[in-house]
Amino acid sequence: MRLFLIQHDCGHGSFFKSQKVADFVGFWLGVATFTPYRYWRKTHAYHHAHSGDLGFRGLGDVDTITVSEYLEKPFLGRLRYRLYRHPFVILGLGGFFVFALKHRYPWDIPRRWKREWASVWKTNAALAALLVLASLTIGLKAAVIVHLPVLIVTGIVGVWLFYVQHQFEDTYWNEHTDWSYFEAGLQGSSYLVLPKPLQWVTASIGIHHVHHLSARIPNYRLQQCLDENPQLQHVTQITIWDGIKTLRLALWDEDSRRLISFREARRLASTV
Repeated sequence: MRLFLIQHDCGHGSFFKSQKVADFVGFWLGVATFTPYRYWRKTHAYHHAHSGDLGFRGLGDVDTITVSEYLEKPFLGRLRYRLYRHPFVILGLGGFFVFALKHRYPWDIPRRWKREWASVWKTNAALAALLVLASLTIGLKAAVIVHLPVLIVTGIVGVWLFYVQHQFEDTYWNEHTDWSYFEAGLQGSSYLVLPKPLQWVTASIGIHHVHHLSARIPNYRLQQCLDENPQLQHVTQITIWDGIKTLRLALWDEDSRRLISFREARRLASTV
């Protein structure tokens, strides 16, 4: 987990003074975490540039639709979205799907992204070479037994961490014409309060509102930045239990400006 988040900071250019060093380290950490570095860096930059913007959704974030968009969908469209937002799918299957499959062939990016596709193929080649090496040394079965559980568990935790950073009741979404980068960072990003050991493992990424206000702040300075700026402390704080409860939320209600559950959306629809 911490390796992935150091790779994350390399992508933002915040972990090292030299971008060349950051790109070199980021690539190999990407191999270790099954993540094509340049592909992830570009899609994640898109996420930072458009987080909370209803006019730019679907790349580098958790798919989120409004209540009105959901109600306008046909039955199969609603069913598809409900399945996608189910906790078992988004966590249990989502992490493995992203790291084991989608990162091997990311069909959501255009072919003109030459450097990003090259990063995908280089990462796949490095992983294939490591798999062959593991097969020749400890054996394929042993390699799978060791790495598969790690991939599954870290995938679940990683997706949950990313989920709770923006998916909570009083988060921020707005139409593009009214969207604000500052408000999206401060209101639409949570402060996940973790015990110090877990904060270290997750490289302080739970202090996500500070990170979104300035992605150039490295993870090892986020806590200091929060402590030295009291105005940054009055934001939505989420505990681990709060983060688990947010998994029931799935739709953005534009009237109440809240993320709500399917049950509440159904109740609202019945009163119209």
